[in-house]
Amino acid sequence: MTATHATTDLKDAEGPAGRAGPAKVAAPRRPAPSGRALRTAGFHLSAGLLSALWLLPIALVLVTSTRTFDDIAAHGVGSWPHSFTFDSFRQAWVDGGQQRALINSMLVTIPTVLLSLGLASMAAFALSRYDLPFRRVLLLLMLGGNLLPPQILLIPVSKLSELLGIYDQLYALIGVQVGFGVGFYVFVLHGFMRAIPGEIQQAAVIDGANPWQIYWRVILPLARPALAALTALSFTWIFNDLLWAITVLRTDTQMPITASLIGLQGQYVSMWNVIAAGSVIAAAPTVAVFLRFQRHFVAGLNLGAVK
Repeated sequence: MTATHATTDLKDAEGPAGRAGPAKVAAPRRPAPSGRALRTAGFHLSAGLLSALWLLPIALVLVTSTRTFDDIAAHGVGSWPHSFTFDSFRQAWVDGGQQRALINSMLVTIPTVLLSLGLASMAAFALSRYDLPFRRVLLLLMLGGNLLPPQILLIPVSKLSELLGIYDQLYALIGVQVGFGVGFYVFVLHGFMRAIPGEIQQAAVIDGANPWQIYWRVILPLARPALAALTALSFTWIFNDLLWAITVLRTDTQMPITASLIGLQGQYVSMWNVIAAGSVIAAAPTVAVFLRFQRHFVAGLNLGAVK
């Protein structure tokens, strides 16, 4: 039986002329795509479609802002552009009052962000690094104040600003924005500062640092990702706010950019190119701030996720 098997194997290995031929090797099969690869491809496809859907209105506004009124009137807003001009930006900037409104928004937003984050960082430092009485109650009060809908406080805030004699002034809007935002900032910064190891503060105390030096030179630099993330968020919230602006302000020359857009729409009723240009002008500062703090913003989100 052994000789028979050997002869059979030899014939199988030989070619048609009885000579030994090369053995045929089967081509390797490609592995079928796994379920994980399909899920990844589906995720990227759906995310790309959602991104395109989200960017479509923005692209439409940008294209509309660079078209002439005659082009839009003749072909429609959603048609392919047949003109290109920046005159609509000049009309919105000069004739529509966007220049003054943008200055008002900056005069309100920048001091409010600096003052809010400054007060919130000091309060969060005290509440997170020192054993103060009723600190949990204070944190809950700050958090509870942010849960109140602002609509129920419109009339009290308006009446209070009139009684204080600060109605229709930009610093009245600054005070309102600081008052309603500092509680949330304290709550967020408290979580970041509390996670900083206590040995760092103890080493600073041994080196002779006082509480102000510990706050300014030790804790505040370590909380830079949180401060950067809150800077981007607070700038966007305050700059885009409309509710409190129309509550404590009355004169058109005092209105910020968001309220000015409403007046621009009333002034240029059917001139969609001018209205779109005004929207682009209003959105440009917040986009620039987000792009500037994007790296710190992502770092702050990651740090918060780890915690």
